[in-house]
Amino acid sequence: MELAGVAVRRLDAPREVEVPPHLLTTDAAALVTRDDIDVVIEVIGGIEPARSLILSALESGASVVTANKALLAEDGPTLFEAAEKAGRDLYYEAAVAGAIPIVRPLRESLAGDRVTRVLGIVNGTTNFILDKMDTSGAGFADALEEAQALGYAEADPTADVEGFDAAAKAAILASLAFHSRVTAADVHREGITEVTAGDVRSARDMGSVVKLLAIAELREDADGEAVSVRVHPAMIPRSHPLASVREAYNAVFVESDAAGQLMFYGPGAGGAPTASAVLGDLVTVARNQRDGTRGAGESAYADRAVLPMGETRTRYHLAIDVEDKAGVLAAVALAFAEHGVSIQTVRQEGRGNDAQLVVVSHGATDAALSATVDMLRTMDIVREVTSVMRVEGTEE
Repeated sequence: MELAGVAVRRLDAPREVEVPPHLLTTDAAALVTRDDIDVVIEVIGGIEPARSLILSALESGASVVTANKALLAEDGPTLFEAAEKAGRDLYYEAAVAGAIPIVRPLRESLAGDRVTRVLGIVNGTTNFILDKMDTSGAGFADALEEAQALGYAEADPTADVEGFDAAAKAAILASLAFHSRVTAADVHREGITEVTAGDVRSARDMGSVVKLLAIAELREDADGEAVSVRVHPAMIPRSHPLASVREAYNAVFVESDAAGQLMFYGPGAGGAPTASAVLGDLVTVARNQRDGTRGAGESAYADRAVLPMGETRTRYHLAIDVEDKAGVLAAVALAFAEHGVSIQTVRQEGRGNDAQLVVVSHGATDAALSATVDMLRTMDIVREVTSVMRVEGTEE
C-alpha cells in the first residue's frame, strides 16, 4: 500500500507525525476523486462534508474506510447503497467502541447465528465520570471536571454526557445485530447529567453500580419480533461482567442463540485505538481489492420495526420522600397496582420528616412504570420522587 495524499484543513498545522509536504492538500474533493486512489479513509466526523466526500469516493471507484458513527447512524443506507452500486467496500470498525472488534463479529462471525441482545458501555467519557462517582463519592460536576482535566471529556461534553454519542453507536449495533435499519432518531436517549451522588450510593446499597448503557434487544409485539433500542443510565449488579468496566474503557455484551454470551472489552476511544481499527479495515479492504472481491455489505433483510420506549419492558428503582404515618406504604403499593406494576422490594430509610421509601419494581412496560411515577408525584403523602432509575442485568 502507498499513501497517495492527505486532505487537511491547514497545511501548516503542527502534527505529531512527519508527512511529506507534497502529500498534503486542502482540496479534499479533488483528492477523493483521483484516478489513482483505491481506498479513501474518512476521519473527519460529522455529517457534511464527510457524506459528500464518501459518496464522491465511491462513485469514483474507491472503497471507503470510515470512523464516522454520526453519519452512519443518520444516513447509513445511502452510503451502503452507493457502495453496492459502485461494487466497492464500506468498512467502519472504528465507528463503534474504538479498538474493540465488535462490528466485524456482528457483521460476519455471528451472521449465521440469531443475536437476541446487545448490551454495552460504548462511551468512555461517561463511564469514567460514573466510575469516579462510584469510587470516590464525587458529584457529577466534580467528576466531569476531572474527566476534562485528563482529556477524557471535551470542553463541550454535550455529545457524551447527554448520550448522543452512545445513541449513534447503539443504532449501528442494532442495525448489524438484527438485520434491520435503525437510525439514531429511533434510539431512546437519556444522558447522565441527572445522576446524583445519592443515586450512586443507593446503587451501592443494592450491590449495584450505575452505568450508561446502550441496549438493543429483540422483543415480541403484535406483529412478531421487533427491535428495542435505548441509551440511558441504569443500575446493574456488581456481579454482572459490565459492572467491572472501569474508567474510560468500553465493553459490549452480546447474547445469541447458538454462541450464548460473548463479551468484547478494551479501550473505546483515543487516537491509537481508533487507528488500530482503521488500519485493520484498510488491510481487509486492500486484500479484497487485490483479490477482486468485496466484503459484507448492508444486511437489512429482516426489516423489523423499532418499538417506542413506552412498549419496552424494564424495571425501575425509585426513591420517594414520604410522610411517616400509617397507610403510606399501602397507598404507594396501590399506585403501582393500578398500573399493573408489581413491586419486587421496598425498604424504608429514616423516620418522621426524613422518611424515604426505596422501591424496586418487577419488569413492566416503560409506559406503565412512567405512569406510576406520574401518579406518585400527585399524591398528598408523597413529598417528592427524588430518584428514578432503571435497573438492568437481573431477572425481571
